[in-house]
Amino acid sequence: MTVALMAIAPMILILLALSALFSAAETAMTGASRGRMHQLEREGDRAAKRVNRLISDQETMIGAVLLGQNLINILSATVVGETLAAALPKPWGVIVSTGVMTVLVFVFAEVVPKTLAITRPDDVARALSIPTSIIVRVMQPFLYVIQWVVRKLLGLFGIKVGMETDVLAAHEEIRGAVEYHHSEGLVESGARNMFRGVLDLAERDVSQIMVHRKNIATLDAALPPAQLIEQALEIGHTRIPLYRDEPENIVGVLHARDLMAALARSGGKPEAIDIAAVAREPWFIPETTNLKDQLNAFLKKQNHFALVVDEYGALMGLVTLEDILEEIVGEIEDEHDANLPGLRRQADGSVHVDGALPVRDLNRAMDWDLPEDEAVTVAGLVIHEAQTIPEQGQTFIFHRHRFQVLRRQRNQITALRVSPPLLAEDE
Repeated sequence: MTVALMAIAPMILILLALSALFSAAETAMTGASRGRMHQLEREGDRAAKRVNRLISDQETMIGAVLLGQNLINILSATVVGETLAAALPKPWGVIVSTGVMTVLVFVFAEVVPKTLAITRPDDVARALSIPTSIIVRVMQPFLYVIQWVVRKLLGLFGIKVGMETDVLAAHEEIRGAVEYHHSEGLVESGARNMFRGVLDLAERDVSQIMVHRKNIATLDAALPPAQLIEQALEIGHTRIPLYRDEPENIVGVLHARDLMAALARSGGKPEAIDIAAVAREPWFIPETTNLKDQLNAFLKKQNHFALVVDEYGALMGLVTLEDILEEIVGEIEDEHDANLPGLRRQADGSVHVDGALPVRDLNRAMDWDLPEDEAVTVAGLVIHEAQTIPEQGQTFIFHRHRFQVLRRQRNQITALRVSPPLLAEDE
């Protein structure tokens, strides 16, 4: 038996080395930092370029590596099995060969190379980029057939594997990395919020951040110019919708700069200004428009103000470029912004909030994790969870926070007290 093993030892070592290469390549390629690889590629690193090309189609790369590794391991087991089967009486040849190959493959072709690859994934991935590229190129014809079979089998169970899978995985990978580094203290809350804001743009609609129609400051287009200018100055906004007959019938948007220019041209005589000629045409958008598309539309059209309507054309609210930017960077205040008492911190760690305060703003201000996809405002979140409109004084515990209704006007919750996250024994 010893002579037989010595005869096949060189072949077994070569096969184990190849299997170890496959294991290290698979682990390193899936664990390599995409951000660092892209940065190295921009700096002219050819190995990083090969790694990026390989991981851009992970399904093909992993399939080729696994196929090659299985072929090597089966070949190794077959060689040792046949050698020992001829040297030992049955069934000891099969038993000994199985035990020997299990130990050799597990230790030298799995644990050792994968541990090395996990420890230094970027370096290992770059070092193995050439052999991995060769493996993928050789195995690709066979892999196409296998992939077709796999997709058909998954289809029988209602699982569809499409090109969009990688796109979604990339977003979730970035989100997961940001959350992980934040939990480790490597990313500050402000930076995390900005990353999350950018990633969420395509998933949030303008209806979730718009100023509701009842809170829109509007002007009656039928007012005399002098009175209209006086009210515009009192409102203080740069852009103010003009309505005719009823507040929801918006006929134009008055821009403060256009109004001041018209006043200067008239020699300071308000009665000489034609408000209808000064007003700009309103821009209406559907409430289902996502923030990413609307941001692009704002930039393309060079218009920072849009009115939101529902499927029936009824006015729902308004959204501005600043509203979308605030979803990314947080609240933007200038010297003319009023310090609205939307959130008031209390000595016991709780906060008093207006019912109309967005959940997202509360999360950012307090570094909390209340769900933002169930309702836009804090009052809406309480109503959604309670499945009713609470009475004044009622208290609820949702999502590890205690919500107490401080004030209710008709069917609207206008003020609440929200506790900091509760400990398990307090819930």
